[in-house]
This record gives sequence, C-alpha cells and structure tokens, in this order.
Amino acid sequence: LLFYLDDSASAASSMEVMDRIASLEQRVQMQEDDIQLLKSALADVVRRLNITEEQQAMQNKKGPTKDQTMIKKAAAEADKHVSPATTARPLVQTLPLRTTVNNGTVLPKKPSGSLPSPSGTRKETVPPAAKRSVNLLNACKLKKPALSTVKRTSSAERVSPGGRRESYGDSKGSRNRTGSTSSSSSGKKNSESKPKEPMFSAEEGYVKMFLRGRPVTMYMPKEQVESYNLEAKVELPAKRLKLEWVYGYRGRDCRSNLYLLPTGETVYFIASVVVLFNVEEQLQRHYTGHNDDVKCLAVHPDRITIATGQVAGTSKDGKQLPPHVRVWDSVTLNTLHVIGMGFFDRAVTCIAFSKSNGGSSLCSVDDSNDHVLSVWDWQKEEKLADVKCSNEAIFAADFHPTDTNIIVTCGKSHLSFWTLEGNSLIKKQGLFEKQEKPKFVLCVTFSANGDTITGDSSGNILVWGKGTNRISHAVQGAHEGGIFALCMLRDGTLVSGGGKDRKLISWNGNYQKLHKTEIPEQFGPIRTVAEGKGDVVLIGTTRNFVLQGTLSGDFFPITQGHTDELWGLAVHSSNPHFFTCGHDKHITLWDATTHRPIWNKIIEDPAQSSGFHPSASVVAVGTLTGRWFVFDTETKDLVTVHTDGNEQLSVMRYSP
Repeated sequence: LLFYLDDSASAASSMEVMDRIASLEQRVQMQEDDIQLLKSALADVVRRLNITEEQQAMQNKKGPTKDQTMIKKAAAEADKHVSPATTARPLVQTLPLRTTVNNGTVLPKKPSGSLPSPSGTRKETVPPAAKRSVNLLNACKLKKPALSTVKRTSSAERVSPGGRRESYGDSKGSRNRTGSTSSSSSGKKNSESKPKEPMFSAEEGYVKMFLRGRPVTMYMPKEQVESYNLEAKVELPAKRLKLEWVYGYRGRDCRSNLYLLPTGETVYFIASVVVLFNVEEQLQRHYTGHNDDVKCLAVHPDRITIATGQVAGTSKDGKQLPPHVRVWDSVTLNTLHVIGMGFFDRAVTCIAFSKSNGGSSLCSVDDSNDHVLSVWDWQKEEKLADVKCSNEAIFAADFHPTDTNIIVTCGKSHLSFWTLEGNSLIKKQGLFEKQEKPKFVLCVTFSANGDTITGDSSGNILVWGKGTNRISHAVQGAHEGGIFALCMLRDGTLVSGGGKDRKLISWNGNYQKLHKTEIPEQFGPIRTVAEGKGDVVLIGTTRNFVLQGTLSGDFFPITQGHTDELWGLAVHSSNPHFFTCGHDKHITLWDATTHRPIWNKIIEDPAQSSGFHPSASVVAVGTLTGRWFVFDTETKDLVTVHTDGNEQLSVMRYSP
C-alpha cells in the first residue's frame, strides 16, 4: 500500500516506461535505415545494369567503340562472379525507388555511403542482402565504394566530444544543438553524391532525365530516334520564362500563413513560392528565394520584413540542401538574411518575430524528433538559445506581445511558457487543473492586456492570465470540434475559426458571442484567420481556399487550388484556357485571363494525366487505376469511360 502511495516510485516507473519507448523508437528507426539502405543499393544495381544494357544495345547498332569495348570487358568479367542480372531484377523491381513523407514531398534516395540515425556516430554492419548487392556492384567494375560498414554520421558533419552533431561549420548558428537526439534530416545527407546523368534508349525510343531526384521519361517521335544524339549541344532559347501567376494556397497542412500587408497585398505561400497578391488590382508578385517547399511564414512588426522557413530540399544537380529561414523585404523582394543553414532538421515548421523590442529576435521550431525551439538575433544571424521543445508535434510558437523574454508554444496535450534567460530557455508548463486536458492545443493568440488565449481540440477557448501558467477564464464548447485558428482584431474583438463545424465566431472583450458565420462545406474546415482592410476578414481553409468577406456577410474565394499531387495539365488549342487534374480527384478548367476556374468537377479516381481533343470540344483524363474518362469542355458532362489495365495512365494524347 505504501508503494502505491509513493509518488516518487510512480514517477520512476513512468520514466522507465518512457525510456523503454524511446529505446524502441530508436531501434525501429535503425531498422528502417537498414531497410532503406538495402532498397537504395539494389535500386542502384538495377539502374546501372540498365545503363550497361542500353549502351550495349547502342553498340550493336552503331558498331564498337573504345568505351563500349571496355563495357563489354566489364560485363564479361561480371559474368564470372555473379549470376545473370535477370535473376536479380524481379526482386529489385518490387522495391520502391523513392519514398514520400506525410505531406507528399518526394525524398531522394539516401546516399549509400552515409545513413542518418539517432545513434550518432555508431557503426553498423550492412545486412547480408545489402552485401550481396555491393558485391554485384564491385563485380560490374562500376566504381562503387564498398559498403561493408556504414558510418551513421554524414560526411558533411563532424561529431563533437559530447556526441552532438555540428554541420556546415562555415554557417553562423551551426553550433551544437542542446541535447538533441533527433536523426539527421535529409538536408544533412552526403551532399557529395554525383548527379544522375540523362539516359537515352534507342530500343525504347526515350530519353530519361532526373529533375531533383525524380526520374522523368520522355518518348520521342519514331522518325527522330535514329538521328538523335544525347551529346549534341544546342543553343538556349533567346527568351526566358517569367513567373506570371501562381494558382493555389497551402492550407491543408500549414498554419498561420496568411496576412495582409500595408501595400494592400495578401501574402501566403504554395510550394516553394511566396505569393503577394493584390486582390483589388488582380496582380501578383512572387518571392522565389526558396529552393523547396515553404512551411511557415511570419511578418515583422514593421509589416514590411517577412521571414519564411522551408523543408530540406534537393538541388538541380541532386545535392542535398538543408532547411533554413530566409528573411526578406516585401517591397523589393530582396533577401536580407539567411538563418540556420545546417542547424535545422527536416523542416522549419514555426517561426515568429518578437514584438516588444522592435522585432529584433526570431524564434523557430524545426521538425526534428525533439522539435527544437531556437531563438535568433536575425540581423546578426546568430543563435541566442535552443532547447528540446517536445517529442510531439508543435502547432504554434509565438513571442508574448509585451514581454520579449516569454515565448509560448502549443501542441499535442501541452501548452508551454518559455523564459529566455541568457542563452537558456526555461520551461513552465500550463496547468489545466480542473479543466479537462485536451488532446491537442491547436492555436494561440494574445489579448490587449497580455493574456494568452488558446483554442484546443475539445472546442474550448481558454484564457491564461498574464505572467501566469494558470487558466483565468474558459469558454466551454465554443465550437463543435477543434478550434484551428484564433485572431485578435485591432478593436479587441476575438475571432475563432472551427474545423469540424466550419464556423467563424466573433467574441467581445468579455468573451461573449457577437456574430457567427458558417463557411460552406465545399471550402472545407477553417485553417487560419487574418485581419484584412476595414472590417474584412481573410480565411485560409484546409482545402486550399483563401476566402475574403465580413463577419456579418458572405465569404467568397480569392484563391484556390488542388489539395493533393497535381500531375495532369493540358492547354486549350485556341482559347486562353487550361485544364488540370490531380490525385485529389478534382478536375478543373481554368481561365488564364481571369485566373479563375470556369468549372470544377469531382471524379471517382485520382487523376494522373489529361489531354484536349484537337477541336478542344472534349478533354480526356487518365487515372491511377487504369480508367480513363472523356468530358465535354462546355458542359463538363461525362462523354465516355474506359479501362485499360489497372496501372496509372501517365500520358493522354489525341492524334492530331
């Protein structure tokens, strides 16, 4: 009985369980790394064998050359050591050559010489299957380094005495991460891997090239196959492309990414582009400094300077690019500072400027296992402090409006108040006390008097007294389901946006309800809310719409796009129209002049490709399931449907 009443014993038991869970997670991660290594090695074997076979095929047509003679010798020597390649290929072809993360971003194959792991510099023996793949590579004389052991620290990193990683030593802010045990991001992989060269197959009549690690196969007209020369140099076009318009907004998996600037422009992002959209003048400007997907955005108190954070990326020549934050001028679109190059893991998911000290500080949270919170002097590009924030997802991080040293973060089952003292961040957990602890604290904002206000997955609005970590007021059941967004207007009105109920509700200073508006179902749940001109309110939704309207009126879309991968695009032969279709099962005919959809339709299967009839009276849509549809471009009615196999239809074209 005394044991069960002993809190210290209970706490120790709880810590032991957490340690075991952490150990299991590391073990699973290591096993996943080993599996990925095997897949990468085997996939590389197939790619190199394909190159050899294609070069041999070209030799048969054009006669032997010096290089091809060497290839023959290498192939003959390989035959002495290994069984025919055809015995290995069926197994390899069943393995995926690339993997995706939750948001659909394609990760390049991991370099077979370096593999990230939570175990720091620990060495581990490659599984027997991977060794066999390596032996096959060596037998083929393809200059592949042996992989008998794999060092789990990237060649671009060095290990400090304490076992912490230091990457990109030339970059400011690339110092040790305090106690971080997260695995290396894809942005910290070996950046020395050679880019993949284009390949030409005369037998199949195609050229395969690699764009940011993705293979792209392009088939050519039959009459051009015999005369085609991959090595031929051609002149670049005299004219260059210029980005004119960006369709879409990223609200499905990002938050707090919609603001109105003094220039009258609405700023948001999609893919790697930050859009500044003047709705009244129907003009767009674009900040294109990022080299991969942008995940977060913050506006400085001067309302001119903007900070945006991105995911780890891949350069055009296949090299890994680390996640970082870019600070830039929204008037000139010039980049002012680049922060955290080599410090962040995987992605930067939350950023915010300080408010009470002129915005001289910037806080950020990355997507590592520890979701590290860091504070920066962005003008000097120096890191002031960093700390493990949480093992769970972090949804928001923001400075207190009146106390520069206070940062509030929220996420799964927690709300934390951080105090910056010197180069340390001291945490104080929010105490829910009698209030039922929600599964997720989804958003945070501040009142004029300094109170912290949160919205959670239970639909409650909680007010936390200034300077305390206790609840001073609660609005129970403010929404049916989670509250995804909170926005404090200039006049002191609080606006909350619901997910499940899609309701926009305004509250006065005493948290009494003023207005309630329900967003139509077609636009989806509310993701973020921002204040516009006068009484205008801007809304970003999880279905990637940006809406504009007033609390007492209706809302209409000013921007919209697809919500999943977009692969199908066809251009009208005579009118300024184009057609898109994506994995979200949406097909849309757009007017390129007004930048608005002419019509939209939902089909039964995820779409992959499309093509207009020469008369443009109908458009064909190919899907991932092997079915293809034909739609009337005027009425959007279904004309016919057919099935050709059960694999994706990558290209749909009508005979001219």
